[in-house]
This record gives sequence, structure tokens and C-alpha cells, in this order.
Amino acid sequence: MSVNDDRRPVLVGVAQLVQRDAEPAQALSPLAMLERTARDAALDAGVGDAALRALDTLAIVDVAGWHPRNGPRLLAERLGAAPRCEVVSAIGGEIPVRVVNELARAIGAGRSRIALVAGSNHVRTLRRAQNARVKLEWTTGGEGAPERIGANQRGSSSGEAAYGLSMPIHIYPVFENALRARRGLPLAAHRRRIGALMSRFTEVAAKNPFAWFPIARSADEIATPTASNRMIAYPYTKYMNAVIETDQGAAALLMSAAAARELGVPEDRWVHWWGGAHGYETVWYPSERPDFARCPALRDTVRATLAEAATSLDEIAAFDFYSCFPVAVEMACEMLGLDEDDPRGLTVTGGLPYAGGPGNDYTLHSIAAMVERLRAAPGARGLVTGNGWYLTKHAALVLASAPREGGAVGQAAPVPEPSLPDDTASTEPAEGPATLETYTVVFDREGAPARGIAIGRTEAGRRFVANTPDDQAFLEAFVAVENVGRKGRVRAVDGHNRFEPS
Repeated sequence: MSVNDDRRPVLVGVAQLVQRDAEPAQALSPLAMLERTARDAALDAGVGDAALRALDTLAIVDVAGWHPRNGPRLLAERLGAAPRCEVVSAIGGEIPVRVVNELARAIGAGRSRIALVAGSNHVRTLRRAQNARVKLEWTTGGEGAPERIGANQRGSSSGEAAYGLSMPIHIYPVFENALRARRGLPLAAHRRRIGALMSRFTEVAAKNPFAWFPIARSADEIATPTASNRMIAYPYTKYMNAVIETDQGAAALLMSAAAARELGVPEDRWVHWWGGAHGYETVWYPSERPDFARCPALRDTVRATLAEAATSLDEIAAFDFYSCFPVAVEMACEMLGLDEDDPRGLTVTGGLPYAGGPGNDYTLHSIAAMVERLRAAPGARGLVTGNGWYLTKHAALVLASAPREGGAVGQAAPVPEPSLPDDTASTEPAEGPATLETYTVVFDREGAPARGIAIGRTEAGRRFVANTPDDQAFLEAFVAVENVGRKGRVRAVDGHNRFEPS
């Protein structure tokens, strides 16, 4: 984006908050947590409430379990602000990156001068309140109707859910197993590899004061199933899964360079937005992806971001790749041609399984941590990515500790919201000889295999989703070998597909 210097978008204040042990009745409400992080972001900018009173744009990332009529209006009233633009987001892990991109573009275009984005997560409090049968008195209401960024569309179909493909913990392993097979890795070697990958994330989390689990763990500790680290869905143990049961919040304050100067924000607080983009996989539902070991839209989104920022991957000093499960990180490296042990590291927070996967808000924590990293590294650039649903939606941005020099660059092309298919062919009844493309096995809370999920093609090339036989002896034998490429037969029993290997 080409803008004059006065309209140059800069992030000037960031804040994060973690609430660990509050009883439900004393825990911060969404509105209280949003207010606290907003005020802390303004303090971080060095200007305090003066910036908040001058807000012309206020955005809230969707807060799970909180459904006010107009959350931005409620927050604005608490902050003493009267923004002319009130924004809420759709759900999705990529959403905070997309919101920051859109606010930065509005500043660059002169439609905004001072903008705030805030988000929070209260799943731990929600669950503790439910277990204790405590009613949470959360403020709702708010006059007016905010604008919305993004569209809420379900991530998987009812047909997929009938086979057990309805939750991230069960769907991401399907991509993991396909990528492992594509790379030709033996099962045990692959488990060690992803254990080592995520161990490096825990080392970052251990140094992050806002991490939910600030604990460094070894590769073996992460990869080896134990009573405290049970298998969830093959090949993932508990320590490889995002932790959503957290109470966390974050906020970021953006301004035009002119507004920052007028308010007296010290320039050592400025971090410059250089470019961003978002995109979607062309096939929405996970069971119908043409290739489970590739995410072309992830690659294209990052490429568009780097092009707008006039930056190459080699010029990036720090990354935060979305990390809900190991395959999200591996896929980013696969699509971008990066080594998974790149010496620059792949996270600045510690990742969703360790820093915390707070609902839709994780990448706002990524952005806050990246701002802090760049302030301490003059001239450095950082890349943050986000992923929504099942490697379905993508967003990325480049931030830098110095303004970009040079003239105009091409802005990333607008991306229309995708249309949601009415149905999925892959969950219709199927019959005949078949070959598996990918699979997973879901484990129960005692650590025993309980359900096999298989995705494959018939001899005619038709994609299907099926379950396997569910007796424990079969599943133990099934999970002990590589099943991608395995031959067998699929048949429909009362309209439900069942795959049995040869």
C-alpha cells in the first residue's frame, strides 16, 4: 500500500493479560478484561487515556460465550470513547490478523486515525462456572449495531460429524498423517520429529510471562503417551493439542504516524505495518480437500503479504506461525520452503498448546509479542500468520521496527467471502475396493483406541469418509502401522460407510 508519511499505520501500544486461578464469581468478565487490556495498551504507548478518548475505530475479536448486542459500544463507554466505527469479528484463528490488516488499511486510506482492537477468552471460567453451577453476571446490551469483519460459516459438515470429524482434535490429525506419509517418514521417526518441533515451542513458552503453561518440555516428554499425556487422536498426545481452557486477553492500539506524533507517542514505541493478506482454501470442508498434504491458500496468502511488504522470507527476523497442532506449523514450513529447525524460530509466544489457544484471540497475542520483539530489534521484520477452522482460512501480516522505504507497492487483492457448499459428496454411501488417503484413531480418556476414521477413494476415484471396525484389538493393530495407501474395501451399512483393510 502506498500512503503518505502522515497516514503510515503504526502499532504503538500492546497489552496481554493472563488470569489463572480466579474463582468464577470473582473472575474478570469479558468487558472488564477488554477494558483492562485496552488501558494497558494505551499505557504501553506512553499516552494513556488520551489515546482511548480519541479513538475513532474500536474492534472486538469475537469472545466465545459472550453475546452482547454491541460489545464495542459497551467497551467504548467504559473507556470514555465515542468511535464512529464499531467493529466485531467473525470467529476464526486468523481473525485478529485480518482485523489488524483492515484497521491498518483504513488508517492508510485516511478513513481512521486511531484504532483499537481487543479480544479475550474465558473458557476456563465458563467451564468452572458450569461445573460449580454458578451463574456468571456478564454485561450484555449496547446500543446500535456494529460492523462485522468476516463471515461465520461452520467448518465441517453434518455428514462429516457423523463419522467423528467435527472437532479440531479429530480433524487436524487427518492432515498430519497425510503429510507424514507424503514425506515418507516411519511412524516412530515422525513422532520423534514432531516432539522435537514442539519442544522448541515450549522453550519459548517457558520464557513468556503470559503463557498458560510456561514449562519447557523435552521431545520425549511431548511425544510419549503417559497417564498425564494421553493419546487424543493419532498421532497426537495431549501435549500436542492447543489448550483452549484459558482466561486470557490482549489488545493493540494502532494510529497514523501523524496521530502518534500529535499525541506524543515516543517513536521507540512505534512498530510499522508493512502489509497483509487473507485467503481461503478453494474447497471448504476438510474431507473434500484435493490433497491433504498441501494448503495452497496458505502459501498464496503469505506470498501476497510478502509482496505487499516488498519483503522476502530471508529478510524476516522472527516468525509466529499458527500452531494449534503440529501440522499447522509443518504445513506452513512445507508450503513456504522453510526448515522446521530454522534458527530464527517459528514462534514468539510459545504456541497455542503452551502459551494458550484462547478461542479466536491467539494471534492478537502473537501480534503483541511480535511488537515487543521488534521494538528490541532495530530494523527487524516479523511475520505473523493465522489459520481458521481446519487449515481452511488464512491470514498473515508483516510488521517492522522501521518504516519501509521506497515507493508504491501493489496492494493484496480483495478476497470475497467464500460460499458454503450445501452438502458433501464424500459422506454419501460408498461401496467397493478402496484405498486410504489418510486416517486417524480417536482415543478414550483412559488412553485406549476407541474409533477409527478413514478417508479414501474407491477404484472409480470417488472420495469417501468411513469408520473402521471399532473393537479394541483391531484398532490397536490398525494404529501400529502406516495406513495411508492401504488397500481394503468400503461398504455402506444403513447408509454409514465402513472401511475394512485387506
